[in-house]
Amino acid sequence: MKRALISDIHSNIEALQAVLADIRKQGATEVFCLGDVVGYGPNPRECIDEVMKANVCLLGNHDQGALFDPEGFNTGAERAIFWTRSQLENYAPGAPDGVSRWEFLGERPRSHKDGDCIYVHGSARNPLNEYVFPEDIYNRRKMEKIFALIDRCAFQGHTHVPGVFTEDFQFYSPEELNYEFVLGSEKVMINVGSVGQPRDGDPRACYAILHDGRVTFHRVEYPFEETIAKIYPIPELDNFLGDRLRDGR
Repeated sequence: MKRALISDIHSNIEALQAVLADIRKQGATEVFCLGDVVGYGPNPRECIDEVMKANVCLLGNHDQGALFDPEGFNTGAERAIFWTRSQLENYAPGAPDGVSRWEFLGERPRSHKDGDCIYVHGSARNPLNEYVFPEDIYNRRKMEKIFALIDRCAFQGHTHVPGVFTEDFQFYSPEELNYEFVLGSEKVMINVGSVGQPRDGDPRACYAILHDGRVTFHRVEYPFEETIAKIYPIPELDNFLGDRLRDGR
């Protein structure tokens, strides 16, 4: 069974459609989404509709922010999430499509366990909000506490930076791994990257596939100028949210 792992779509339908097409090309039979379907981008409704088809979809902090009042967001992210909420509410009361999207977001779990692997948005310690950045390998206390909660592997997103954290306090980018990592007996945390807003200097959408104990990272080109052109006219979405797509920041 091939399982595609996607995360941090952030209302970028162009990136999501390109990734889903690549997933089909790779022959994956399952799709797990690790959260943040909405926020930042111009197409929250369309992205939710696509992700509803996934086998598993977790709650991300931006998804929660759309449901409730956002906490800890910067000004740009907060304005974007309130705009996102207005888009999801832009249906007559009782409209099946509008209601189903709210219900879908509201029913999302914070984690998913499958054997000795856990799937989260942030971390095994704080599934919704904790960031695990590459530089955290130098924070031994933090890493030890998180690894203590992992049986064998944790798949996560949230930072938009793909790569593999090992229990001996190393971080390997997909490039350093030649885009492939084989799961062994050691504990690992694997960040699958971001579909809709990469932040590792590569503007291409990123996702991973898990198959027979092997994780492969995939980069997919998509027409980000189309996404940017939709962001600019929306006053509530800062132009920076479009500009950063060009540089993968």
